[in-house]
Amino acid sequence: MSLATIAGRDVHVDEEGFMTEYDEWSEEVAGQLASNIAIELTDRHMEVIDFLREDYKAQGETATLRRVTTVGGIPTKELFQLFPKKPAKKMAYIAGLPKPKGCV
Repeated sequence: MSLATIAGRDVHVDEEGFMTEYDEWSEEVAGQLASNIAIELTDRHMEVIDFLREDYKAQGETATLRRVTTVGGIPTKELFQLFPKKPAKKMAYIAGLPKPKGCV
């Protein structure tokens, strides 16, 4: 685990750049993380991120794409539009959560 400066804050990240400390995240950090992967956050993106963070707090692990669709009620097609290519990985990255199990 190492430190990275994101949006002017020092945060703990793993070797892939995923944040490891839940409480170090902020919306400003999310904006910078999204910018790092060429995503411009909208209110809809933030609804997905908020769901992920709340679900993580309740479940203790990062939600899979299937869980975001079934429990969060967000269609898979929309997730691929909001977070192109690897949506589960990108959503977790921006939300400051560990990479979901099963993601390569």
